[in-house]
Amino acid sequence: MPMLLIKGSFHLSGRTSPDGDTLPFVPDYVGEWKLVGGCRKPQPTREGRVNVRLEGVDALETHYDGVYGEVERQPRELGDAATNALLEWLGFRDIRRVPDPQHPGVENITATPDRVPGFILTRGTDVFGRCVALVGKGAPPGASGYELDVRDKLVRETANHHMLAEGLAYPTFYAGLPRDLREVLAEAALQAKTAPGKGVWKRDANGETVDATLRGAKVVDMTSITQGAVILPKLFRRLKEYLSLGHTTLDCFPAYLGGNMDAFRILRPTPSPGELVGLHNVVKVVNGGTVLMTHAAEDLLFVEK
Repeated sequence: MPMLLIKGSFHLSGRTSPDGDTLPFVPDYVGEWKLVGGCRKPQPTREGRVNVRLEGVDALETHYDGVYGEVERQPRELGDAATNALLEWLGFRDIRRVPDPQHPGVENITATPDRVPGFILTRGTDVFGRCVALVGKGAPPGASGYELDVRDKLVRETANHHMLAEGLAYPTFYAGLPRDLREVLAEAALQAKTAPGKGVWKRDANGETVDATLRGAKVVDMTSITQGAVILPKLFRRLKEYLSLGHTTLDCFPAYLGGNMDAFRILRPTPSPGELVGLHNVVKVVNGGTVLMTHAAEDLLFVEK
């Protein structure tokens, strides 16, 4: 697939709070942001910085506010491990976290050095204006500002593949990513799930994975998902928003999901005949307060809105 290649550097100078799937990037030539397509053009800072979201990767939330209420995060150990893994893969070291006094619940991250060279391969932005991309380190495989035909081998050399292969992020795919590239990333995630498992797929003494998305997470309040269960970040975000509205039970959660308009197709084991709207199609509430998904993340293909 042709993707736009942009050479530059990943920056941790100033007030930055990257996580395991999003971090700031500055092109060597800032004008190349104008070449990026999508529903919203990137809006670089004065320094030329734009947040880059890793294609196909969804790491645990470390500072999610959504549209309701205060900032919340998923269980710290794996969330911080994902952030560290991404930054260390790129070449950062001595990673430090300091609470942001202006934004409760958010931590600014610094490291040595404060920037490392790298490149991105992008097919455009998302609805938030973030540049969705494959992330590479070091010298780029082509000329900056031009499209490059991205094949399997190159995908395997990206941070996206690394994060999924280490089990420190969930696969979450959108329709714009071609099937062949998507399957390379899905394969990395599936291998991370195998015994003994890595990251969120690590198995406990009873043989159960840390991830509770498919087996179910008992949710009684916000701490159930911020300090307790590890679940797919997309499901965490919907639960966080729902609970922030003041709900004390999950009785209305399916209806809330139905109104949220997440659009997707089911790929496996039985493909859906068409596009489904609302995660209530693949999320169940059982036994009064246990939330689970009926399909694994890699079996869903979301549609950009």
